Amino acid sequence: MFSLPLWSKRQPFSPQTADKGSRLRGATATDGVCPYCAVGCGQLIYTKGGTLIDIEGDPRSPINEGTLCPKGANAFQLATNAHRVTRVMYRAPHSDRWEERSMDWALDRIAERVKAARDLDFVTRKADGRLLNGFDTIGTLGGATLDVEENYLIKKLFTAGLGVVPVENQARI
Repeated sequence: MFSLPLWSKRQPFSPQTADKGSRLRGATATDGVCPYCAVGCGQLIYTKGGTLIDIEGDPRSPINEGTLCPKGANAFQLATNAHRVTRVMYRAPHSDRWEERSMDWALDRIAERVKAARDLDFVTRKADGRLLNGFDTIGTLGGATLDVEENYLIKKLFTAGLGVVPVENQARI
């Protein structure tokens, strides 16, 4: 009969491997929340010298206990992927190519379109005569990484400021 020793003095790795340290050694860990869904899983965001080096699940989180779903586990790739678009790209109607535009141009364009939709669809009173002062052709959705105060301000801006009726918040922190 052949048997293997349960305990051996030999290590399953080489001395060179044993001498290496963790790539997270000396990194700063910052608490974060996964930006994808409304669950609000805890993440640890590791940086060295202001550079993002890793994102992992936070084992102290009672929600995910250190685990992340495939989307959350891919958060590092989302932030560091060389193919990630980091500038405003615009494709005109019926065009076959994308054009680079400035952020100021994009913000002005969004403001113009929101104003046009509001002017076109604003309803002062419902059909039954009740006061509405709003429109429902655009909406807003809060995210899991927004705290209660941020969602409060967004709610006030979109409902009282613009008259947007469909507003949904997902505050978790």
